[in-house]
Amino acid sequence: MLNSYKIIIGPHTQEKLIDWKELWRYRELFYILTWRNIKIRYKQTFLGVVWVLFQPLMSTLIFTVFFGKLAKIPSYDIPYSLFVLCGLVFWIFFSSAVTQASTSMVTNEGIIKKVYFPRIILPLSFVITSFVDFLINLIMLIVYSLILGYIPSIGIFVVIPLGIVITFLTASGLGFLLSAIYVKYRDIGYILPFFIQLLLFLSPVIYPLAIVSDTNKKIMAINPMTSVIESVRMVFSRKEFLSINIILISVISCLTVFFIGLWYFKRTEKFFADII
Repeated sequence: MLNSYKIIIGPHTQEKLIDWKELWRYRELFYILTWRNIKIRYKQTFLGVVWVLFQPLMSTLIFTVFFGKLAKIPSYDIPYSLFVLCGLVFWIFFSSAVTQASTSMVTNEGIIKKVYFPRIILPLSFVITSFVDFLINLIMLIVYSLILGYIPSIGIFVVIPLGIVITFLTASGLGFLLSAIYVKYRDIGYILPFFIQLLLFLSPVIYPLAIVSDTNKKIMAINPMTSVIESVRMVFSRKEFLSINIILISVISCLTVFFIGLWYFKRTEKFFADII
């Protein structure tokens, strides 16, 4: 009598927050999913990549008219349009990455139920997609600053990469957390737009951190985007950079959000296929 065997394909039993070897084995799938997201975004669009520039440019125009011209909000020693665009370029990267990553499990439920792969690939692929859009907007920001006659300081080679890392980690952490919660509680889809909009006004996108009291600056620094946005502006102006305490608070907050989101995602991913 022949022996029968049952082969079960599933995740490793050894718990790791990030299994780099496994991610490397699935690197082609990661590339395919990311490229699919990019192609879907521009499929059958007449203007194509121009739509990436449309949101920050239109938002800059509206904010400049209402907050720069009418409300007379200070903008350090740079034009308000450049001031607000510095914030919007990074903010749109953050908000877009969080919004898309949070729905990544639900929108890909078909492949989740059919085959095993590291689920973390899905939210990460959407963060990378938003990062590609960010690079286009970043080039636009630098070109616009040069047109206005504001040459970035040498600090751009430190501030921009660090800003990207902090934004990427924060957006990924929130994306991991919300995508895992979204699988069971679809209410996230209704709450998230309000949360993102609220966070926009709690971040110094349309106003300078200088108008906030020292105590409130530290509270606002819990939002990692606060230090990112303010530091990027300093590259184009002659203002002093943020204090190390403010930056340190944002970095600690960023790492906390990332690891909590990653931990919760890894803790719950084994149930995704059953409850999605």
